[in-house]
Amino acid sequence: MDLTSSSGGGGDPRQIEETKPLLGGDVPAPEGTKMGAVPCRRALLLCNGMRYKLLQEGDIQVCVIRHPRTFLSKILTSKFLRRWEPHHLTLADNSLASATPTGYMENSVSYSAIEDVQLLSWENAPKYCLQLTIPGGTVLLQAANSYLRDQWFHSLQWKKKIYKYKKVLSNPSRWEVVLKEIRTLVDMALTSPLQDDSINQAPLEIVSKLLSENTNLTTQEHENIIVAIAPLLENNHPPPDLCEFFCKHCRERPRSMVVIEVFTPVVQRILKHNMDFGKCPRLRLFTQEYILALNELNAGMEVVKKFIQSMHGPTGHCPHPRVLPNLVAVCLAAIYSCYEEFINSRDNSPSLKEIRNGCQQPCDRKPTLPLRLLHPSPDLVSQEATLSEARLKSVVVASSEIHVEVEHTSTAKPALTASAGNDSEPNLIDCLMVSPACSTMSIELGPQADRTLGCYVEILKLLSDYDDWRPSLASLLQPIPFPKEALAHEKFTKELKYVIQRFAEDPRQEVRPLFLLDGCSGIHRQPVHILMGSCYKTKKFLLSLAENKLGPCMLLALRGNQTMVEILCLMLEYNIIDNNDTQLQIISTLESTGVGKRMYEQLCDRQRELKELQRKGGPTRLTLPSKSTDADLARLLSSGSFGNLENLSLAFTNVTSACAEHLIKLPSLKQLNLWSTQFGDAGLRLLSEHLTMLQVLNLCETPVTDAGLLALSSMKSLCSLNMNSTKLSADTYEDLKAKLPNLKEVDVRYTEAW
Repeated sequence: MDLTSSSGGGGDPRQIEETKPLLGGDVPAPEGTKMGAVPCRRALLLCNGMRYKLLQEGDIQVCVIRHPRTFLSKILTSKFLRRWEPHHLTLADNSLASATPTGYMENSVSYSAIEDVQLLSWENAPKYCLQLTIPGGTVLLQAANSYLRDQWFHSLQWKKKIYKYKKVLSNPSRWEVVLKEIRTLVDMALTSPLQDDSINQAPLEIVSKLLSENTNLTTQEHENIIVAIAPLLENNHPPPDLCEFFCKHCRERPRSMVVIEVFTPVVQRILKHNMDFGKCPRLRLFTQEYILALNELNAGMEVVKKFIQSMHGPTGHCPHPRVLPNLVAVCLAAIYSCYEEFINSRDNSPSLKEIRNGCQQPCDRKPTLPLRLLHPSPDLVSQEATLSEARLKSVVVASSEIHVEVEHTSTAKPALTASAGNDSEPNLIDCLMVSPACSTMSIELGPQADRTLGCYVEILKLLSDYDDWRPSLASLLQPIPFPKEALAHEKFTKELKYVIQRFAEDPRQEVRPLFLLDGCSGIHRQPVHILMGSCYKTKKFLLSLAENKLGPCMLLALRGNQTMVEILCLMLEYNIIDNNDTQLQIISTLESTGVGKRMYEQLCDRQRELKELQRKGGPTRLTLPSKSTDADLARLLSSGSFGNLENLSLAFTNVTSACAEHLIKLPSLKQLNLWSTQFGDAGLRLLSEHLTMLQVLNLCETPVTDAGLLALSSMKSLCSLNMNSTKLSADTYEDLKAKLPNLKEVDVRYTEAW
């Protein structure tokens, strides 16, 4: 029988089987690495050439030749009598089996029985064959082409080696030898020409199982194994058992250099690429323990701050959209865990540990208070739940639930009964009405929980400092995803005020109204007017309140809340309320208190001035002298009628966005020149809501940015827009061109869009 091994073009690496020994082999340690030393990153010797997908099954021709013992059997097994059978073979974990177990493949071929795998050349007419040497014979596999043959070759080699490693590492004896075998296994995965997720995951699964079955390892053995598998972790998430192993190391040796050198890129990859913590909650636990380990270093929060900065990146916009929601999910779960012991002691509910270990399902016990989280703990709440289902799965303080406790802890307040039975999530108005009841709870945390809380609240503060993250952070925190106990904890609310203040100070409408309408501002000690800033003056915000929270607004105004009184006055001034009966009710509410009566009288005075200002007559063109201020403009406009004013030039004056409140009262204004003024984004947003008939706008050399310029997309009548020397970006310019169909003249010189 003429069977010869092919040289395959001189040293083709795919034709050489792995010859590194299994247990007992003397595999040298990576150069420059010592046991227990700071881990060094080993060079990845990737196999050059073709790349293949790992085969799990496929169609192939099979022929089996038994080794001849007599002259007659040699004749019977000659190539002239040989026949091929088509089979659909499956590369299982333990053996090579056929979907139709008949003929040559009546019995599966165990990987342990395969002595060798070789590529073959069939005399002068090459057929794409593989030779599998088994005891007493040979199995020939014939593929349709050379690529498919090589794919079968590498896949069989991989399956055979992984099967052997599973066996030899299942019963370890000497850990120094096991460590060498792990390094060999890692090198095999890194140099394999196969490209498949399982190529790196299979070795990690083997090591993970090994560690879960051997929990009595020393700290040094911990570090050595982590260093050995580090190259595989750069592009792969660690399996659940391995995450537990990493968590244990972070807790026991937070100052180990392995935490910085090895775990940092692993956690960075998790935060950048993880799509759902619910599918692998231990990834979140590992990330949480890693951050706590960073906080245990000498520099403490400075190290954590640098880590957050590295995740955001050096530019003004984070290039990784998953980083923020993943960080928020980790923070929320960690904050919840701080109050776990306190909550469990009050409502006899299962702990996070019990739920994680499956000892008790959350439905096995009934909490005694309606405030308990009835969904599995943050360990099991997926990241997508944080984004899209937080209202259902977060620990929230609904107004109806707080009302129950108010009846027991404070004097009767009949006005609060209106919110009973309401299952909606907490919001600004509801929290302002009922939140003082939370102060009746006395919250004390243990030292470890206190340190954890301080770390993760500080991270929330760091996240709120990034302009590009703030709108999304406001959206994620919108349903108040904190337990009631946290909102009643003075230390927590004191620290969280910084985050709320950052939202309140942000001029963008997508940050403040979204956040303030639905609730994190419910922390009772934060003054309402500080939280709301000036966002309540925007028409969009007032419309939202009028549609959803008009009743609570009037109730707070009835109790003398000055901010709510001003909101009701603005609703009347901007004609937000169409119903006459509702308008009369608002007027009665305003006149019921001293502050309301005073503000309503001022409103009536402004309305008379407004009617006089808007009355037909006066000039059609007006130019203010240079150096004029907002007060000068207000004084001028109050001096007569300007109902015919169409062209107003404030160029080279000192006016700011504050003058927008006067400009929006000019009904006929079509051309506005703000060249070289201090008119900014806040003013643009106000103009865009009221001066919808404006045709010409000059913003040359003003401090406006994309945040304000985007608001101009609602001014459909604009036909000329000068944004020369502003902070206009190319993306915003393209967006404005698409949304302003009548725009004919545009000046974008000396901007990014130029």
